[in-house]
Amino acid sequence: MKKIVIFASGSGTNAENIIKYFAETKNGTVVAVFTNRPDAKVIERAQNHQVPVVVFSKFDLIESKILQKLNAFRPDLIVLAGFLLKFPQDIIEAYPDKIINIHPALLPKYGGKGMYGMNIHRTIVENKEKETGITIHFVNENYDEGNILFQKIIILAGNETAEEVANKIHELEREHFPQVIERLLEKLTF
Repeated sequence: MKKIVIFASGSGTNAENIIKYFAETKNGTVVAVFTNRPDAKVIERAQNHQVPVVVFSKFDLIESKILQKLNAFRPDLIVLAGFLLKFPQDIIEAYPDKIINIHPALLPKYGGKGMYGMNIHRTIVENKEKETGITIHFVNENYDEGNILFQKIIILAGNETAEEVANKIHELEREHFPQVIERLLEKLTF
């Protein structure tokens, strides 16, 4: 069974969805959740499913102290699910093409530093975009610039609020993120 480690910074709805999904399959399991926020709701969500949690500081990430802790779990795939810090080069080099992220917009539009969550949805509404969606991509040394694995587009009516756009995006994430992870696990050879 392939091992998944999730990195998250916030509420953990995507992380919990992935944990639940892989609890029902035989080809993957979430072995740990890493978070940089000791008050993140993802901690409680992971613990409710008996998934170990590793809490670390931004300093730990910058000083390359996380790689050793990560290696202890021997992950086959690292999934960023609402992780807001730039991912460190040492982990990217140690796990090439084995780190993915979900982005709540259609990259390359609305990517980069500071473009996450409601910031994106408000900007999409303000710019009167006709469509939006999700992007699942590999992680590289730059924010939101890794090779794209999957995109799902939704058409906007033009009268949605940022909150309504966010709800539509969350539905897409719940439906597609675990399935894309599963397909990727099936293709990975080690």
